[in-house]
Amino acid sequence: MQAIPGLIRQLALGAAFLAPAAGVQAQGADVGLVNLLTGDVAYASGSAASGKAQPFMKVRQGDRFTVPAGAQLRVVYFDGGRQETWKGPAAFRAGPKAGEASSGAPSDVMTLPLTVPQRIAQVPELIQIAKLGRSGGVAVRGAGRPPRLTPEQQSEVKSAREIYGKLRSQPPADDITPELYL
Repeated sequence: MQAIPGLIRQLALGAAFLAPAAGVQAQGADVGLVNLLTGDVAYASGSAASGKAQPFMKVRQGDRFTVPAGAQLRVVYFDGGRQETWKGPAAFRAGPKAGEASSGAPSDVMTLPLTVPQRIAQVPELIQIAKLGRSGGVAVRGAGRPPRLTPEQQSEVKSAREIYGKLRSQPPADDITPELYL
């Protein structure tokens, strides 16, 4: 009989620790990145109040976007490499691999090589690191020659440049996805 209250207490404690994790999961995982934004695009995540979408913000599954007339939003989805451009008026919800239209439809859809979304997923962290860096520094003396690349590293650089060249050759001209990748 004494063991039952202890078991109930352990279950209650377990539930208390799992509740925050369930809330995070309900909010949705990162599924994409905004890489073009013009105009006042409204954005809402979960039960939070809506606000304005920001350039280079990560998109979570279930996020809702409202693109008014004259505005434009481009999202790169990490899983599958789908890139969608939405021109207003339109509204959609971010799914795991693509946007689910409430009204309107994406005006342009393209599939990127698989390595591109993985690199683009790192952009928000790189921007944050750049903001933390010091500006105005001057190198007085060089540190010498940079080390030689290994054959594997040379191959990786060559592959990245080839993918960059392919991305640059595809329209539209205002797409910064190649630069974000490289």
